[in-house]
Amino acid sequence: MEERFFVTFIHCFFIAFGVIMGGAVIGSIGSFVTGEAPLTAMNRIARGLRIWAIVAAIGGTFDAIANFERGLLDGSTIDLIKQILFIISAMGGVKAAIVLLNWLIQEDVA
Repeated sequence: MEERFFVTFIHCFFIAFGVIMGGAVIGSIGSFVTGEAPLTAMNRIARGLRIWAIVAAIGGTFDAIANFERGLLDGSTIDLIKQILFIISAMGGVKAAIVLLNWLIQEDVA
């Protein structure tokens, strides 16, 4: 496999991780300012951002759909496999961020 694949694979993981962590932490500041419980807000925000973190990590839905189409219709199965691995990497980043938040706030985030 080419080197660019591994770079993108790692980027997908950490972009998804960053969306969850950053969104939950920064979003909870708004809850703190308005007098709500910030740790509970972190829990709620992290659960709501899961799918968006995956979409952001793979670069948007249209590129992913185009790669799936190329893989299925043009017979380029390597593109299809790469896209699936990118999605799995992003899902791993989301899960890692959720587990870290769970450890930090001591609430059940999953």
